[in-house]
Amino acid sequence: MKKDKIIYWVLTILLSLSLALAGIMYITAPVMATGFSHLGFPAYFRVELGVAKIIGAVVLLLPVIPGRVKEWAYIGTAIVFISAFIAHTSVDGVRTTTSAIIFIGIWAASFIYFNKVSR
Repeated sequence: MKKDKIIYWVLTILLSLSLALAGIMYITAPVMATGFSHLGFPAYFRVELGVAKIIGAVVLLLPVIPGRVKEWAYIGTAIVFISAFIAHTSVDGVRTTTSAIIFIGIWAASFIYFNKVSR
């Protein structure tokens, strides 16, 4: 059980760092505004998604958050990663989706270990 907790926390910290850093960059980095307009998204969506990623990262990391809320954060995160994969594939082709695929894998492993640890 201790091994499962360690794996869960390492994966969840990686996932949350990814979400938080991306969220901050979405809000503050001008290059992200260019990237979002390249994908055809409106400017407000970049800020909205950035805030949602930061909130999701906090929810996944805080142990006082109920498990049901964490499950919804995992679902929202999965939707974000799958949507990123679809958006990048449809505009730039599969070659630009490597990071989305990697983080879908990290997300899946974190979610599996979340379910193992929370039993």
